[in-house]
Order: sequence, then C-alpha cells, then structure tokens
Amino acid sequence: MKFWKEHTSLRVTLIALFFFLGLGLVIYGWTLTGKLSGLGLMIVGVILLLAALMIYNKPFETEKRKL
Repeated sequence: MKFWKEHTSLRVTLIALFFFLGLGLVIYGWTLTGKLSGLGLMIVGVILLLAALMIYNKPFETEKRKL
C-alpha cells in the first residue's frame, strides 16, 4: 500500500475523476427513468463511486502479517 501513500496527487486526481464522473452518470441515468439504458448508466456510476471510495481507503489499510 506504499504506492498510494507516496502518490497523493495521482490518488486525489483519480478520486475526483471517478467521483464526478460517477455522480454525473447516476444523475443522467436517473433522468432516463423507465429505460434500461438509464439503469445501466446508474449501475456504472455506482461502480465508479465505489472505485473512488476504494482508492480513498487504500492508504489506510493495514498490512497483513506473515506467520
């Protein structure tokens, strides 16, 4: 997990990109109510939001000990 701690500017850029793109897709998909493509866009948006959350949490993970 040292990579994400050392490259904070890359981490912040990816988080912001995934967050705003995901939020935009969820909102745009919501406007397509009743269409299957709207549901697909919302699912992709939620996946991008979860990816942003995963990248945010990566530096705080503890390393597993080897026995």
